[in-house]
Order: sequence, then structure tokens, then C-alpha cells
Amino acid sequence: MKSFNINGTTFSVALYTDVTNSKELLESMQAGTLEPEVAFLNALLIPDIFPVLAAAHKTLVAKSRDTLTTRTLHSELVYNYSGSKHITESLKRCGISDSTTYILATRFDASPDEIKAIGKLINGKEIDLEELEGRANQSQIQKNLEYHHLLMQYLAV
Repeated sequence: MKSFNINGTTFSVALYTDVTNSKELLESMQAGTLEPEVAFLNALLIPDIFPVLAAAHKTLVAKSRDTLTTRTLHSELVYNYSGSKHITESLKRCGISDSTTYILATRFDASPDEIKAIGKLINGKEIDLEELEGRANQSQIQKNLEYHHLLMQYLAV
């Protein structure tokens, strides 16, 4: 797990492949029983760590202004990463599904014990963040960008 400092807040990130328990992770998140709370993103949609860091910064700004759009800090990260203004659609599109095998796990202000717990939550192999660029699904990323563009045109009418 790699940590970044965003305006005094620690943002920890780990990349996993060959994940076999995404269904259980999703169910725990939806039930609000995931401990510790973590944001899970579909790593196929992430070409680089920079846009995730930008979404994390936006999330922390919203928290500081007490203007979170979603219920938790970690769901807000997925929402902000997606670029959509529709919460449910954002979480479905950029979060994990029952069959996701390639996951980016993130946590704000994770303690050393929480970092260990996150590693135990995920049944998969942790790999280096440098793998993001080579593994990103460019056509799926492009499809999401086109979807957002069309949606924005529709909403502008």
C-alpha cells in the first residue's frame, strides 16, 4: 500500500489483481458493514494514479466545506472519480461489481492496523501502482467519457 499526503491528510492506495471475493466486498459495502471503510474502484478504468488523487482532493474539499454529496467519504471518492452527477450510476460505473477482479483500494487516514486489515479483506494479489497504465482498458475508459459527454448534452437541453 502506498500513501500520499493531500493537504495534511494521508491517502493510502493499493492495487490488487486476481481478486476472487469482489461480490462479498460489494455486499459488505452496500450493507455498511465493511470494516475498515474503504473505497474500491474498478482499476480497469484508471489509467494513472493522478486522477484518483485529484478526486481525493475534491473529496477532502467537500468534506471541509461539509458538502459531501454521498453518505461517506469513501463513496464520495468513487463519485468524484466518475465525473457523473448521478450517485448510483457513478458507483456502478466506477466502483466494483460482483465480478471485478482488478481493484484499486483506497482509504483516508488509515492507521497501520487498518492497512493490514484492508490487505486481509481482499482475496487477491497486491501489485505495484505502476501497473495501472499498462492494464487500463482504454476502450472502456473512452466509452465512459462518451457516456458522460452525451449525458451532459442531454441534461443541457
